[in-house]
Amino acid sequence: MSAPPLPGFLAALAPLLNHYGYLALAVLVMVEDFGVPAPGETVLVAAAVYAGAGRLNIVAVGVIAVLAAIAGDNIGYAIGRYGGRALVLRFGRYVLITSQLLAKAEGFFARHGGKVVVVARFVEVLRQLNGIIAGIADMRWPRFLAFNALGAVLWVGTWATLGYLAGNHINTIYTYATRYPLYLLTAAAALVAAGLVARAALRRRRRPLPGDQAP
Repeated sequence: MSAPPLPGFLAALAPLLNHYGYLALAVLVMVEDFGVPAPGETVLVAAAVYAGAGRLNIVAVGVIAVLAAIAGDNIGYAIGRYGGRALVLRFGRYVLITSQLLAKAEGFFARHGGKVVVVARFVEVLRQLNGIIAGIADMRWPRFLAFNALGAVLWVGTWATLGYLAGNHINTIYTYATRYPLYLLTAAAALVAAGLVARAALRRRRRPLPGDQAP
């Protein structure tokens, strides 16, 4: 079965997948994960779509992407751990890593600790910098490796599954997504608002009333 034509921004990756397949997936995912601007997440989705159409093997896509993601973040960890913040800022400017960007990511990492390594997989910028920041912060490598592996498995599992299920229907999905972006954004905003309201209500319920305080 031939792979479906990739729509929109995914189409730019079709030549890479057609000519280099798994190698393109491994390289782009890995280099993105130690700070190099590369479409790692996008190529993962595109490769999964190809797998859904029978052009690639979805198990191979998943395994290669997980290993590449872990390797990339560990390279970033080594850069941060042994090169330090000064080295990252000195050479990071060539790959668009600025002091302001690094400071924001470091602050987020400091507030949330190890769980950031897992969550960072799904957040742009943090995905590219979390290994470097963990190294700069002297996070213990076994702990980093464990959180990093968990995050890689969840991230790859999510996008590979969605891309694979999309398969031959990717053009229809993309058409609806681009035709009705306002509705999609409105729905997403409504979900976020509902979550914030529910959280505020839960906090109010947990707050003791003046009459409930001990004399």
